[in-house]
Amino acid sequence: MKTFTIVLLVILVILIIACVALYFLGKKAETKQAEQQAQLEAVAQTVSILVIDKGRMKLKDAGLPDIVIQNTPKYLRRSKVPVVKAKVGPKIMTLMCDAQVYPLIPVKKEVKATISGIYITAVRGVRGPLEVPEKKKGFFARLRNK
Repeated sequence: MKTFTIVLLVILVILIIACVALYFLGKKAETKQAEQQAQLEAVAQTVSILVIDKGRMKLKDAGLPDIVIQNTPKYLRRSKVPVVKAKVGPKIMTLMCDAQVYPLIPVKKEVKATISGIYITAVRGVRGPLEVPEKKKGFFARLRNK
C-alpha cells in the first residue's frame, strides 16, 4: 500500500476511537447532570426575596463563602457567574443564579424565588408577572433590517 492510504487509515481509526470515547463520556456526564438536578430539586424551597443588586462577576469578587470557592474547579474560578445580592428575610445574602433565570430577575423589586442552597433556580413575580426582556438582535439581523 501507498503511504498516503496508510496515513488516511490511521487518521480514520483515531477519529473513530475519539468519537466512541466522546460518546461514552457524554453519556456519563448526562447521567451525572441528571443526578445533580434531582438533588437541586430535592432541597429547593420557595422564598420571597427583595433583589438589591445583580451582576456578572468572578467568583472571588462575588463575596460568596470560601467553601464555595474551594469546591469550584480551578479552571472555573476565573469565569464570570451571574450573582444576585438579595434580602432574604432579615439577612442580606449573595446568591448565585441560573443563566436562564438571570435576565428575568428585576432589580429593586420583590420576587418569589425557588432557591436550592445559594442557587436561584426559578423566579416568579409577587405582584403580577415579571417583565420579559427583549432578546437582543444579532449582527446580521440588524444589518438585514437596515
